[in-house]
Amino acid sequence: MFINKTNLARLIVLSGLLILSSASCKQNTRQSDDNYVESADVKESLIKANRYLIRSEEEDIADFVRRHGWKMEKTGTGLRFAIETTGKGEPARYGQRVLLDYKVMLLTGDIIYSSDELGFKQFIVGRGGVETGLEEGILLLRKGDKAKFILPSHLAFGLLGDSEKIPPRTPIVYLVEVVDIQ
Repeated sequence: MFINKTNLARLIVLSGLLILSSASCKQNTRQSDDNYVESADVKESLIKANRYLIRSEEEDIADFVRRHGWKMEKTGTGLRFAIETTGKGEPARYGQRVLLDYKVMLLTGDIIYSSDELGFKQFIVGRGGVETGLEEGILLLRKGDKAKFILPSHLAFGLLGDSEKIPPRTPIVYLVEVVDIQ
């Protein structure tokens, strides 16, 4: 059977949850030293699995950037960005309404959402409703800017995906143009 990274992540998370839930369902209210060791071992295993998944995702993103020859900067949160065209005016700020022409892609290059299909994306910066990484990236831009963002899964749709086209633990690529900021 073929196990891809998404299925491996699901298996690890589900295994960890089953182990943790079975450990918490014990009737004994006092934890023995054996239970503490078992609990610490489970925790360490989950930490190792999570580190592996993060490292694997980072490698996938780096490979995508390398294949496409993109020169990108990286923020402390892991957002990668490249501003290709510089517009005019002040950078976007919290509380402002932003209107974007956009495309959202997977690292496979498949376009999964776009303004061509769904219309411009409009949101107020800082009020949520969009991916954390997109909000972070928009704060780097001004009206007329064109940019590329790569959002690691924790800045995109996280462990669950979007329940439509974005699988769990999946980084996404945004190609954006800031049409307006008010």
